[in-house]
Amino acid sequence: MIELTIQLQDQPYIELNKLLKLMDLVDSGGMANQLILEGDVFVNDSPAHEKRKKIRPGDVVQVGDHRIRIQQQEQPL
Repeated sequence: MIELTIQLQDQPYIELNKLLKLMDLVDSGGMANQLILEGDVFVNDSPAHEKRKKIRPGDVVQVGDHRIRIQQQEQPL
């Protein structure tokens, strides 16, 4: 399993299809949408079927052998 982490900065969430593209797990938004609709993407161990599902800090997204943990970027004091 390949463990990845992304920190959200200046936003409370990222849409699932945009996350897959941002993490270079797919070559296009269309490919991301296809993976999601085919049930190959899991959010918190449940199949995700919404292309624009809001992924928030604390969520874990799994695609194949990649697991992505979402964190909120800490603000400097």
